Amino acid sequence: MFLAGDIGGTKTVLALYSLHEGALVCAKEASFPSREHARFEDIVDIFLGAHPPALHGASFGVAGPIVDRRCITTNLPWVLDECELEVRFDCPVRLLNDLEAAALGMLHLPAEQRVSLSNARRSKSGMMAVIAAGTGLGEALLFWDGTRYHAQPTEGGHCSFAPTSADEDALLDYMRNQLGGHVSIERVLSGPGLFNIWRFLRDTERGAMDAAAMQAIEIAADPSAEIAMHAIAGSDPVCVHAMEMFAHIYGAEAANLALKSLAIGGVLVGGGIAPKILPFLQRGAFMDGFLNKGRFRGLLETIPVEVVLEPRAPLIGAAHMARSLAQV
Repeated sequence: MFLAGDIGGTKTVLALYSLHEGALVCAKEASFPSREHARFEDIVDIFLGAHPPALHGASFGVAGPIVDRRCITTNLPWVLDECELEVRFDCPVRLLNDLEAAALGMLHLPAEQRVSLSNARRSKSGMMAVIAAGTGLGEALLFWDGTRYHAQPTEGGHCSFAPTSADEDALLDYMRNQLGGHVSIERVLSGPGLFNIWRFLRDTERGAMDAAAMQAIEIAADPSAEIAMHAIAGSDPVCVHAMEMFAHIYGAEAANLALKSLAIGGVLVGGGIAPKILPFLQRGAFMDGFLNKGRFRGLLETIPVEVVLEPRAPLIGAAHMARSLAQV
């Protein structure tokens, strides 16, 4: 048995995998609200139960940087240590950045789990870039060594937001005043980021808001989901404007990552948000932002861009890493 996990600021998903005819098969899976638990180990104890199975390997994708086999999670008060977990589970353990795990998982997904946003054809080799907006913004690279892909995590989501239009210039000023300093791209390109964009449009009176929609958003437990719903339905012009800005910024940042890594093998757009707003991403704002890079537009037109629909990609990547640790 192998234990895999996807540890995020909103939820933690754990799964047990077994081998069947050489392939990994999920035997058990459960999701837990992360913030309702003081420690990651508490969730593991609940999941494994009173009689935990013998494990041959364990791996966890974690929202945060892994340094010296240890991670202090970005959006949770948790500390995960590989050495301590190895003692606890009596098996090899590997911590992965969540986007590193997602990137590895994407390598094992069938073609039907991807939807193309561009006209470029996907290459079977070459550097690839992975970007995923969710609770935060994750970025990773997949580099080709001539035989197979290797995942390289980054903390690119915490780089500075670079506006590309007058509206985005004003958004940066607004967010700088809100935060009192540095504005990372994650502050506008994430679940909370969509709400920040909407608040900017509301507070600077950029468009007439539907009163009922505004009230629903302001009292919603998940205001970004409410904004997305009104935007996709076309029931509120300000929500539509917010989503168009979000999609354009998403595309621009995906292109930044592609250019910095020369990702001629393609860009994969993952995370929990992209599949939910796919109709908006397909409307053109994402690719407008992606291609709007002046002299390098021609190069970017040759790079395939695909939305990954499978939300369990980080879990799948962690499971394959856990298996590799046992060399089974």
